[in-house]
This record gives sequence, C-alpha cells and structure tokens, in this order.
Amino acid sequence: MKKSIRVYIAGNIQGIYFRSFIKENAEKYNVKGFVRNLEDNRVEVFLEGNSEDVNKMIEICKVGPKHAQVRDIKIQQEKFQDLKNFKVLHI
Repeated sequence: MKKSIRVYIAGNIQGIYFRSFIKENAEKYNVKGFVRNLEDNRVEVFLEGNSEDVNKMIEICKVGPKHAQVRDIKIQQEKFQDLKNFKVLHI
C-alpha cells in the first residue's frame, strides 16, 4: 500500500548534513519526496512510497544523523502524488 506524509522536525538539526542524511536513506529505501530547511529552523520532509518504507523513514527522521538533536516531530498525512525521485530543496 502506498503512503504519503509530511514531517516537521525541530531541534538542533540544521547545518549538520541532516538533509543529506535524509536523502541518502530515502534513496536506500526507495522513498520519494523532498527535504528542506525552513526559516523557523525546522526541517520539512515529504515522504511517499510503500507504507513499510515510509514508516522506516519516519523512524530515521526521529533520530537523524550522528550529531542531530531531534526535540520534536510532527507528522501529517498527505495525498499521494506519485513523485519520481527524492530532492533536497533550498529556500
């Protein structure tokens, strides 16, 4: 079953390769979407793919890379868009 979600992550997560870490893992699990820094110092991640793979990515978002300090995570369901790749977006 396909699943799409949007994740907002807060904490000490910008400037430590968080976006690259998310992209690498998304490609590993064949999850499509995007990741970007927000102006309020959170990171937004849009994920879609097989439910099991998206759920793995949620767990990865909760921890982040080695030096990340994730303090809060908000998840909202989204409409499936059938994206073709995973991108790092820049504001």
